[in-house]
Amino acid sequence: MTIQPSRRRVLLGTAAAVGSTLLPSAHAAAAHTFAIGDRDFLLDGKPLQIRCGEIHFARVPREYWGHRLKAIKAMGLNAVCAYLFWNYHEWREGKYDWSGQRDAAEFCRLAQAEGLWVILRPGPYACAEWEMGGLPWWLLKHDGDAFLRTRNDAFVRPARRWLAEVGRALGAQQITRGGPILMVQVENEYGFFGEDLEYMRTMRQALKDGGFDVPLFQCNPTNAVAKTHIPELFSVANFGSDPQGGFKALAAVQQGPLMCGEYYSGWFDTWGAPHRTGEATKAVADIETMLAANGSFSLYMAHGGTTFGLWGGCDRPFRPDTTSYDYDAPIGEAGWIGKKFDAYRAGISRHLAPGETLPQPPGRLPVITIAPFTLDETAGVFANLPQQAIRAASPQPIEQYDISRGLVAYRVTLPPGPAAVLEAAKVRDLAWVYVDGREVGTMDTRHRRFKVELPARTQAATLEILLYTIARVNFGVEIHDRKGLHGPVTLRAKGAKAQPLENWEIRAIDFDADGVLPPLTWQRAKAKGPAFWRGGFDVAATGDTFLDMASWGQGIVWINGRCLGRYWSIGPTQTMYLPGPWLRQGRNEIVVLDLTGPQGNRIAGLATPVLDRLRPERDLSRPPSTARVQLKGMAPVHEGRFQPGGATQDVTFAQVAHGRQVCLEALDAFDGKPFVAIAELALLGKDGKTLNQSLWTIAYASSEEASKEDGTALNAINGQATDYWHSAYSKSEAQPPHRLVLDLGAAADVAGLRYTPRQGPDGVTGRIRRYRVYVGDRLVVED
Repeated sequence: MTIQPSRRRVLLGTAAAVGSTLLPSAHAAAAHTFAIGDRDFLLDGKPLQIRCGEIHFARVPREYWGHRLKAIKAMGLNAVCAYLFWNYHEWREGKYDWSGQRDAAEFCRLAQAEGLWVILRPGPYACAEWEMGGLPWWLLKHDGDAFLRTRNDAFVRPARRWLAEVGRALGAQQITRGGPILMVQVENEYGFFGEDLEYMRTMRQALKDGGFDVPLFQCNPTNAVAKTHIPELFSVANFGSDPQGGFKALAAVQQGPLMCGEYYSGWFDTWGAPHRTGEATKAVADIETMLAANGSFSLYMAHGGTTFGLWGGCDRPFRPDTTSYDYDAPIGEAGWIGKKFDAYRAGISRHLAPGETLPQPPGRLPVITIAPFTLDETAGVFANLPQQAIRAASPQPIEQYDISRGLVAYRVTLPPGPAAVLEAAKVRDLAWVYVDGREVGTMDTRHRRFKVELPARTQAATLEILLYTIARVNFGVEIHDRKGLHGPVTLRAKGAKAQPLENWEIRAIDFDADGVLPPLTWQRAKAKGPAFWRGGFDVAATGDTFLDMASWGQGIVWINGRCLGRYWSIGPTQTMYLPGPWLRQGRNEIVVLDLTGPQGNRIAGLATPVLDRLRPERDLSRPPSTARVQLKGMAPVHEGRFQPGGATQDVTFAQVAHGRQVCLEALDAFDGKPFVAIAELALLGKDGKTLNQSLWTIAYASSEEASKEDGTALNAINGQATDYWHSAYSKSEAQPPHRLVLDLGAAADVAGLRYTPRQGPDGVTGRIRRYRVYVGDRLVVED
């Protein structure tokens, strides 16, 4: 049924009503109606205010699903929102898996048993700080960097198959068939990505063809609601502040109930940046504002959990997400509740329906400690590579070799010659370079560092490059994130032309969907270089614990053959949550892959997590510290004043400028304080559209706050208006002018910029007033 915002309309599920209960029943398989009316969501014809919370069953041990759902119910919520991650269920094309931890139907049944409705979000794209935003890696075997999330057949055909499979697996869980699923979301925040509304219609039709007859909807950030709305889909708005603004945007495009599709209870962490925390006071006030206005909401996240295995995503341009997905949510990573939970529960309790009461929250699950133990067996990575090699003239992305992710070793012969620079076209993600077995340098996509200096060679030598894939980007155009060493790879001596290196041997340890360990040959000796380490420990009784990984470098952990996840000593996370059901009473085995070499080979199980300890000195590669901006003698291409407030602003230059680097110089802020902040900074081309950011990086920031909060400069180009670059204030108060320099990766025509101020209430710190813009090829130099 087409939704016409200009006339009275109701979206109905197709089955007839048989009751008026406002909560799902685990015992009644009868169908109900759910409709979107003029002002309310209507359950069996009666108004239903949706108080929803996001939880991802893939991030919670199956044994704990019931516990987390009980906590969500006790917080005052009556529904849960759940993504389906396409790649989690179809890691290899055409092979679907809904078993065990992936049993989405059982999760729905458990939610129904706890009196919770379900809002399903099957994609095909999800985002959610998940590997490639939930899209399967094998899509990247197709050529091109602009076909994902479009009507290109290379994407639409497999996406249709996926949504048909979702209908087969979960269609029976719809409210129209006695299940708890009220609504199903089409795609996810498409307004952040594209403008092809026919694509949204195509995905909507795919869900209908898959058998979904409940109302379908779309979600978008407040500032994209208008441009993405289509009458066939109900719209909800995503925001972390200003509910009045979000609801106003919805009322402008449609008649019907008002709903926030994602209200942010916290934020995710990335490796190398501070742990995100915040008070609940403002969030609870916003929730109460929405409830008082007869609005509905979904809290993102109610419970974040843990991104077990190798499923972690990556923020743009390349900031891998931590294994912990605690999210500073009201229900913590291990299911713990505290002041934040209590605040949400108290606020929601003031808006319950007449006669409605909340159950008591479940108790805390058992926690154990594990005495320090030693890992005393090792298996070197190079010694345990497969014998069979792929041979290639020049390295291609690993997807072309049917390698999904893991460790990839490249070998080629170097000719005799003087010292030279080795350079790859691209490296995704980290790589260690060896000449005749000796490490000579690293390559790191975080800093676009694809060059390594090689020593002189009196005779032919063996070059080996060990590459580690961390995560595929889950947001923006960068989701076309092909992994591996990208050729051509060249060798250039001083004063000579670059010569391509050819005839490579490629061997891979593909960890596949569930991080399965390969066969390994163990020895009782400490390894040098990248290696697997094995040990064991005993527990008298099982319970949750937190593995202390502080003495280890970077890699992956397995417990009793199950891939627990990634660790990285740079922080902020220094522990790994180990759920009790994954332990055995008695003897347990642990395997640790360490790529940089541990400081010590011992591990202990702690009673509490360490989520907020940064150790930048442990990073294998750091951005240059001697960079400086060189603007002397340059005239700005534009100078002006931004408007007050938090609205996104477009600025057009008097003349188009050309260059590779762009500097925004902030002279002062509206609040009169010496600090500045930028939520998002984009550049406009001659056609008025934003320039592609896939090659961008931060060339220079005059300062950034990286202690009290994550105010690092990369936040200004990550596509998320919720976070921001903030000039330093905790250790020293950086004074204006404040400068941020973007490196575009290649020279481009720049006709203007798009500036999004720090979001929040009027008077928030850091909103820029006066500014200048410079464009050139080399605004930043290194001493």
